[in-house]
Amino acid sequence: MTIKLKRVYEPGDEGDGVRVLVMRLWPRGIRKERVHLWLRELGADRTLLSDWKAGRVQWPERKRRYLEGLARPEAAAELAKLRTLAARETVTLLCACKDEQQCHRSLLKAAVEAD
Repeated sequence: MTIKLKRVYEPGDEGDGVRVLVMRLWPRGIRKERVHLWLRELGADRTLLSDWKAGRVQWPERKRRYLEGLARPEAAAELAKLRTLAARETVTLLCACKDEQQCHRSLLKAAVEAD
């Protein structure tokens, strides 16, 4: 299983495999052909995003809330789809976050690799 992480604004390359967007909202300026699959339910919910951007939550709280959100039926179904895909081929998780260490895509990668 190979899962890579990239900002959606970074150019794609052949080693990316399947490029999977894991954001709730489509990012500005990104053409649909730059993404192979959009799993929006694996993005952070709008309330969490709003709280994070406004500084109302710090990383530990954001991490906890994001991981709890993966248990929602819609997110769990998309997580299962991502696991199946990652077991077959290279997957690159895409998000707009600049700091990979404090981005849900790193949490998502760990969740997929844990199973």
